[in-house]
Amino acid sequence: MANRYLVTGGAGFIGSNYVDHLLREGRDVTIFDNLSRSGGAANLAWLRKNHGEDSFEMIKADIRDAETIASAAHGKEVIVHLAGQVAVTTSVIDPREDFEINALGTFNVLEAARLSGKDPVFLYSSTNKVYGGMEDVAVVEDETIYRYADLPMGAPESIPLDFHSPYGCSKGTGDQYVRDYARIYGLPTVAMRQSSIYGPRQFGIEDQGWLAWLTIAAVTGKQITIYGDGKQARDALHVADLVAAYELAIKNIDKTAGEVYNIGGGPNNTLTIWSQFGPMLEDLLGKKIQVKWDDWRPGDQRVFVSDIRKAEQKFGWKPQINTKDGVRKLYDWVVANQGLF
Repeated sequence: MANRYLVTGGAGFIGSNYVDHLLREGRDVTIFDNLSRSGGAANLAWLRKNHGEDSFEMIKADIRDAETIASAAHGKEVIVHLAGQVAVTTSVIDPREDFEINALGTFNVLEAARLSGKDPVFLYSSTNKVYGGMEDVAVVEDETIYRYADLPMGAPESIPLDFHSPYGCSKGTGDQYVRDYARIYGLPTVAMRQSSIYGPRQFGIEDQGWLAWLTIAAVTGKQITIYGDGKQARDALHVADLVAAYELAIKNIDKTAGEVYNIGGGPNNTLTIWSQFGPMLEDLLGKKIQVKWDDWRPGDQRVFVSDIRKAEQKFGWKPQINTKDGVRKLYDWVVANQGLF
């Protein structure tokens, strides 16, 4: 098993959970993070409290700095690239910065891997946004939820790519570069097209991390605005299941190299933005939650559910935490850590 890991964005939500796992497994970890995200400093403090001040190396730097990331990648056996600009709305406001972080930044990390001399395993955190709006896929409206008319197992990896928004374009660019570096240079890369990841250490905001944002807002008494009719459906995946997917994909790199995988909760872990999730939150809180309603946001899909069967077939992964248990875990973490928000 590989031992020397570089995790870009390692102080973020997914990154800190993954680094925590790696440190518990006794791996040698370097975190590369510019600490621009809310919660990054708190996540680092949590890792140091759990594992010791010197349990990992921390490089405070930006993936747009090609020279520094090249130096950090030298000698690493696994590079897990999680750093990025994460909000569609932010990408629309400042598309240049979004491009420089997600497209150019990913290119920099790939080049660092290619030139490191180690042919490291390279795992990329991609997104289901590479599929765009999927306007040609038929959707049915039921009483509390939207669903695909003809895709009972969800959207497969064969759905045509159709980048919407600067964010979709920049992440999709990274996705395709990651695939091509396996073809052209033989770098063992894997792209994970992720859906609605949630869990502890997620400092969600209205534009990104909806499950965490709504939970934090409900617990702390912040105003909640629901856009659209609240019946939009998403497949939710607990971060512990995502970490398991990373580990299995890396362990089975002989099968996974050069591949892309949809990694989400799948049809068994589908949840609506409010018609289903709202009552779950109210049940946990023990009271009614007052919300404001507003118009649909541009590009907001009625439904996105991943077909995750390829990951199970290729490297034996499937989610283990159902949404009821996962939401309870997230809620308990928020309640216990209200001072962080």
